Amino acid sequence: MTKYKNILKNREDAAKKLHDVIPMQKFKDENWRLVAVSRGGLELAYQIRGKQKNSIDILFSEAIMAPNNHECEIARVCEGEEIVINENLVSSFGIKYDYIYGEAHRKHEEKILSYIYKYRKGRPFTSMCNQIVLLVDEGTETGLKFATALKAILAMKPKAIYIASPVIPSDVLEFLEPFADDLFFLYKIDDYVETSLYYEEFAKIDEERIEKILGEKSEI
Repeated sequence: MTKYKNILKNREDAAKKLHDVIPMQKFKDENWRLVAVSRGGLELAYQIRGKQKNSIDILFSEAIMAPNNHECEIARVCEGEEIVINENLVSSFGIKYDYIYGEAHRKHEEKILSYIYKYRKGRPFTSMCNQIVLLVDEGTETGLKFATALKAILAMKPKAIYIASPVIPSDVLEFLEPFADDLFFLYKIDDYVETSLYYEEFAKIDEERIEKILGEKSEI
C-alpha cells in the first residue's frame, strides 16, 4: 500500500493521466457516453471529458450492508432495482436473500428515487441502447459499483461498454474483465486498501457540484 500512497495528486491529475490510456480520438469521434458510478466518479468523468461534447450522467446505486456489520457491503442495488450480490460473503455469513431483496427495495425507495428527483428533476436514466459507454469511478474497493452498473447497462444492449478507474485492485480487475470490452487504468494494486489513500487531495463532492455537472446537458 505504501508504494502507491498519494500516487495521484487529485481527480484532475488522474483524468490527465487517463488521457494517455483512453483512446481520446475514438472517444470524441464515436461520441462515447460517460456514466459515473459515484459522486467522485462524476467529477472524474467531467475532468476526462474536458472540452469535448460527450454526454455525462450518473447511475445512482446504494450499498446493502450485512445485518450484523454495517461496514460490510454484501450487495448493491441501482436505479432499475438491478442487484449484484457478493455470494461468498452472503454464504459465509448465512444471510437470507429475503433480507437482501427487502433492503434493496427499501434503499431504492428511500434513497435512489430521492437522488433521481433531486439531481435529475425526476428524469430517468437515459437508455444506452446501441451506445458506446465509458463507466467511470475514481477507484474501487470491491468492484460492486461497477458490477451493478454493468448489469444495468448491458441489459440495455449498448454497442460497447468500457471501464475507466485510475486505481483498481488486481482481483477486481480480474473479476470485471469478462464483462467489459476494455478497462482503462493507471495502477493495478495487489494490496488495495481504500481509494482515498491513493490521492493527495480527495475532496468531498458537494451537492452544488453534482447539480452543476448534471445541469450541463450537452447531449443528455
